[in-house]
Amino acid sequence: MKIPEEGYLLRVFIGESDQWHGKPLYEAIVLKARELHLAGATVLRGPMGFGANSRLHTAKILRLSEDLPMVIEIVDGKDKIDQLMPHIDQMVEEGLVTLERVQVIRYRAKSDTTKPS
Repeated sequence: MKIPEEGYLLRVFIGESDQWHGKPLYEAIVLKARELHLAGATVLRGPMGFGANSRLHTAKILRLSEDLPMVIEIVDGKDKIDQLMPHIDQMVEEGLVTLERVQVIRYRAKSDTTKPS
């Protein structure tokens, strides 16, 4: 798979406890991106953060530790990101979604060097 040199970075900021049809929202977003054949997705879990309601989420407070900040990052060409956006719009009921232009320097997969015998 090839990503255009001028790609786009989609970031989705949500809470760890956010759900979509009975599964974690971050998982549903990554699986949808995979289903649509985007180049890849990474989920990052933050130890601390707050959102629009200014409620602090931190691993230091036990009662809030189950709703830590999550960020899903997806880089691909504009056309592929545009295919995903209607799904993101429907799935993310609460959170922040950003999109920015990025320069893709390198995107490689490790090649399989083993040969069948």
